[in-house]
Amino acid sequence: MIMLKKRYYLGIALYIFSLPLLSQEKETAPISEVKIIESKDIPLDSMALPLLEAKPINLIKASDAIKDNSLAAVTKDNTAKYDLKDLENAAKYDSLWMKELLETNALFEDMYEEVTTLDPDKTYETEINTDSLKARLERLNQRTPFNIAYNPSLENVIKSFLNRKRGLMERMLTVSQFYFPLFEEQLDNYDIPLEMKYLSIVESALNPKARSRVGATGLWQFMYSTGKMYKLDVSSYVDERSDPIKATEAACKYLGKLYDIFEDWDLALAAYNSGPGNVNKAIRRSGGYKNYWNIRRNLPRETAGYVPAFIATMYLFEYAEEYGLKAKEADRTYFVTDTVHVKSLITFKQISELVGVDTEEIKLLNPSYKLDVIPFIEGKNYSLRLPVAALGKFVANEKAIYAHVKEELKSKESPLPKLVKAQDQIRYKVRSGDYLGKIASRYGVGVSQIKRWNGLRSNNLRIGQRLTIFTKNPAVVSSKKPKRKSSGTANLKGVKTHTVKSGDSLWTISKKYPGISIENLREWNGISGNNLKPGTKLKLCDCSS
Repeated sequence: MIMLKKRYYLGIALYIFSLPLLSQEKETAPISEVKIIESKDIPLDSMALPLLEAKPINLIKASDAIKDNSLAAVTKDNTAKYDLKDLENAAKYDSLWMKELLETNALFEDMYEEVTTLDPDKTYETEINTDSLKARLERLNQRTPFNIAYNPSLENVIKSFLNRKRGLMERMLTVSQFYFPLFEEQLDNYDIPLEMKYLSIVESALNPKARSRVGATGLWQFMYSTGKMYKLDVSSYVDERSDPIKATEAACKYLGKLYDIFEDWDLALAAYNSGPGNVNKAIRRSGGYKNYWNIRRNLPRETAGYVPAFIATMYLFEYAEEYGLKAKEADRTYFVTDTVHVKSLITFKQISELVGVDTEEIKLLNPSYKLDVIPFIEGKNYSLRLPVAALGKFVANEKAIYAHVKEELKSKESPLPKLVKAQDQIRYKVRSGDYLGKIASRYGVGVSQIKRWNGLRSNNLRIGQRLTIFTKNPAVVSSKKPKRKSSGTANLKGVKTHTVKSGDSLWTISKKYPGISIENLREWNGISGNNLKPGTKLKLCDCSS
C-alpha cells in the first residue's frame, strides 16, 4: 500500500508551505493494482499540525480505469467512483479566499496606470491635516532606513491614493495578509528592510501573473534579461518570474546588489525602476547630489513618481486605521497545500478532471506555468501545487494518472506543441514593412504568442522595436533575411547602379526598383545608417560592379 510520510505544514503565507512532497516509503504499487487513499479530517484551530496517516478506501485496477475512462470521470462523480472526501470546512474557507485573490488580480492595470502616469506636483481636494501628516512621516522616518520627509509632492501622492485609489488600497490591505509573511521572511534572510514588501504593491498590485506593457512580469516585475540574470527559468511553458517564492528571492538579491552600488535605499528603489544607469545620469546632472529628492527632477518621469508612490503606500498601510482604510481580516493567512514533482507532461485541464480542483484554483496556486501545462524535461524539476487533500488523491493514483494522460495525449488529433526552451529565444528587430502576421509566419509561431511574450496591447509595431520570440527551431529559421541572388537585371532592365540625388533616401530608392528592399541596399553597399550623399553610386544587385 502506498503510504505518505507524516508532514507538517505551517500557517505562514500562501506560498510558504512544505518542501516538495517527501518520497514515498515504498515503491509505487504495480499499475494494475493501485490503492486509493484519503486523508482524515485535520482540525483548523492549530497553526502546525501533522497530516495523519492515510487509510485505504477501495481498490481499482488502473488498466481498467484507463480502458473505461473512469479516471476521466472523476469530476462527474468523485464520491461515487472513489469515495474520496475533502476537508469540507477547509475547502469552503479556502475557496472564499481563492475567489478574493482571483478578483484582486484584475487591479494590476489600475495600479500600473496610477504609478506610470502619476504627477506628484498635481494637487487634490482630499482633506488631510498637514501637521498630522508631517508628524506621522517623521515617526515613520525614525523607524525605517528610507529618507522619509514631508514635502508637498509626497502629500499630493498620498492625497491621490486616498482620493482615487481608496478601494484599491483596501483590497491590497486584504491580500497582503497572504503575501507579506512570505516577503518578510525572504527580505529578512537577505538583510533587506522589511518595508520593501510594499514595493510589490507598487510594482504588481500583488498579482503574480502581472505583465506590464514593456514585458516586465510577476509580483516583482522582472524584465526577461534581469530574470535570467537571477536564474529565473523562462520558456514557452514556464515563467518563473511569476513564481512567488523564486521571484521574491531574486528580488531580494537584486535589491541587495543595487544597495551595494548606491548605499542608499531610496536610490536603490529608483534604480530598481529605471536601471542603475539612469540613476547615475541623474546624479551627474544634479551636480553630484545623492539624495533622491534632490535628483528626482533629473530622473525619467515614471521614476520621479515611483519612489513617492512607494512611500505613500507604506504610509497608508502604517496609518490605515487613521484614514479609515479597512481590510477583510483573514482568520488564517495560509492555504493547506503541498507540492509534488511531476513525472510526465500534464495539463491543468487533466489535473482538474482527475482530482476535482477547479482550473482557476490550479492557475492561482501554480502561476509560473504560462500555457496551463506543466512540462517534463529530464534534469529539471517542475512541481505541481494543490490543496493537500487533492494532492493526496494525485499521489495515491500517480501511475494510473500518468498512464491515463499518456493515452489521452496519444489520442489527440493535435498534440501539444513541442517544448521550446528558454535558450531557443531570439531577439527580432522590426524592419520597414513588418507586421505581426508576417513575423509570426516566418518563425512558425502565433500572433497572440508574440503579443503575449512582449506585452503588446495592439498589433502596431514601430521600426527598430525589439521583439522576443521563442521559435520552435532556431537552428533552421535565421533571424536574417537570406541574401538575394538575383543579378538585378530582370526587373531593372540592365540597370545595376543608382546615383543618389538630393532628397533620396534608402526607402525612396527601394520603391523605385521593384524587388529590392532597404536591407538589400544596405547589404550590397555596406551601409549601416540612413545618411546618403548626393552623387554616390549605389549597387542595385549582389554583383561585383
